[in-house]
Amino acid sequence: MKSILEIQSVSKKFNIHHEGGSYLSLRDKVTNLARFKSSKRSNEDFWALKDVSFDVAPGESIGIIGKNGAGKSTLLKILSKITPPTQGKIISRGRIASLLEVGTGFHPELSGRENIYLNGSILGMKRKEIDVKFDEIVDFAGTEKFLDTPLKHYSSGMQLRLAFAVAAFLEPEILVIDEVLAVGDAEFQKKCLNKMEDVSKSGRTILFVSHNMSVVESLCQKSILLKDGQLNFTGNSSDAIQHYLNSIEGNSAGNTGVIQFNSDDPTKPVHKVEILCDGRNSNTAYMGCRLEIRVYFKTETTLEAPLLGIILKDSQGIPMIGVNNKHYAWNLASNPVTEGYISMVIPYLTFFEGMYHADIHFGNSFQDLEVLRDCFQITVEPIKFTTSGEMPDKKLNRLFIKDISWALKAE
Repeated sequence: MKSILEIQSVSKKFNIHHEGGSYLSLRDKVTNLARFKSSKRSNEDFWALKDVSFDVAPGESIGIIGKNGAGKSTLLKILSKITPPTQGKIISRGRIASLLEVGTGFHPELSGRENIYLNGSILGMKRKEIDVKFDEIVDFAGTEKFLDTPLKHYSSGMQLRLAFAVAAFLEPEILVIDEVLAVGDAEFQKKCLNKMEDVSKSGRTILFVSHNMSVVESLCQKSILLKDGQLNFTGNSSDAIQHYLNSIEGNSAGNTGVIQFNSDDPTKPVHKVEILCDGRNSNTAYMGCRLEIRVYFKTETTLEAPLLGIILKDSQGIPMIGVNNKHYAWNLASNPVTEGYISMVIPYLTFFEGMYHADIHFGNSFQDLEVLRDCFQITVEPIKFTTSGEMPDKKLNRLFIKDISWALKAE
């Protein structure tokens, strides 16, 4: 049986422009135009993908995993014909529907109804074929009231629901999905995952990028691991995930509890993270300890409302907690800042023993300035905090609660 997709020695090169001298803000460039014009410029070739090859059989569900910057999204854009490869080629033997970013392939001035037909025609479907699926698409997306409203007035969540419904229900032979599902709420994500399982069982092919390892393992029989733009591992999903987790451990903060970021890039604000357990720097914590995470930043522009979000995930990529300081009534100094650190303190850590990985979202008010996924890890050690010495059953509990009161009243 012929492969439905053949990726043959695909490489993608981008040309990065550098200005000579120190970093200049837009204000500096406008007010000192002569200097800006005379500054030295240099170009650098950056290979986002290098010689990637693999085949996909009809009906296979393939997970694509790897750290940020590994080349996952670039590969999907090449597969979706959004951007061409610099070298190599893609042989496709089926229609490809892509869900890479909210609103991709949609026209903001057209209504929801018109965009459904537009996307269907892009996939090569006739109007009668789209008519057959139209009601199912609208029902799944839940956008019936807004069908004749221009898409530009839809929220990002509504756009996402409609985009996924179109991609899933118009029955392409190949469905390509990026991490975009993380935008939706939990109920919608569950609907999408159930639909993808149905798509997979129907014999269609799925390529799926996600940082949620448990979803990758349950949905995809096989996965490929990308590292620095190259194919690092291909095989069954459980083995690929283990290789991925091992690669994250290689970038840990060690016993010092300190990890550096972006030392050579002034445009990225996060430059250091410190992990403190009961006041000491260490990436090893223990159940019930006081955990503090400090994120150091430096920005070229003033932050009126600095925002830090942290997601802590277990070894399978399942989020345990995901919080930011806005959830806690802006409990930060309100004075504008450009440099410093934001500290998040958990009075006592409610995680069981194991390995946990973190995503950092750093921004200003609602705008993300930088997102670092799987950027550091914490190892939690067990400690018996009960007077009996017994521990709660991990099979029944995702988290433990240290201080629970019990009372007995005899009648």
